[in-house]
Amino acid sequence: MRDLSVAVFRPDDERLATAVELIDSLGATPIPDPMLSVESTDATPREDADYVVLTSKTGAELVADSDWEPGDATVCAIGPKTAEAIREAGYEVNVVPDEYTSSGLVETLSDRIDGARIEVARSDHGSPVLLDGFEAAGAYVHETILYRLVRPKGSGESAERAAAGELDAACFTSSLTVEHFLEAAAARGLREEALAGLEGATVGVIGDPTRETAAGLGIDVDVVASEATFDALACETVEAAAPTYRD
Repeated sequence: MRDLSVAVFRPDDERLATAVELIDSLGATPIPDPMLSVESTDATPREDADYVVLTSKTGAELVADSDWEPGDATVCAIGPKTAEAIREAGYEVNVVPDEYTSSGLVETLSDRIDGARIEVARSDHGSPVLLDGFEAAGAYVHETILYRLVRPKGSGESAERAAAGELDAACFTSSLTVEHFLEAAAARGLREEALAGLEGATVGVIGDPTRETAAGLGIDVDVVASEATFDALACETVEAAAPTYRD
């Protein structure tokens, strides 16, 4: 009997290597298939904000490479992984929400930002929840697009495996990974077959926005990670897939 195969869609850097190592440690076979590639815009965050929000490791690295300085701004990270990257880039982190989501960060800041200037520095596919939530709390919000997220050339091995009925689980980390998975399948003329293959697989996602995207595109979701981290997503998806796989 073949091993439990689990598709992971992390960017092709240490995040993918770490994901592969984790899946392997869980006794499953990782199918690494990067669905996101970074194109820098060379933009830098404004330096006159009261609060600066960074939402990813990539964003932290890009602002550090640009020699941007936060000045007296309160630096906010959307979660612990981003906070770790910001600190490694040489910046102090002042705020990390208890709930590692956009809505969690809005809730954390909402009672202190009326009239404040907030700079949100992130990718071109950021959720509107941050901007809308901060504005509703009375803040003046500016968004800087640090990078674009595109589908890497050559992606789609996982779609081929799904179409062939050879994929047991998939870990989608954002709405964009779902969309790019289906784009890769369509580029191979296998979109419907890949969708059918996912019906027999265990599909795990990070957060309700990704679940909603998947559902809207015809993908049934079996697992929504209990917290917005890849570790939780991978562990819970593999755990959910294993009994079905053994049956």
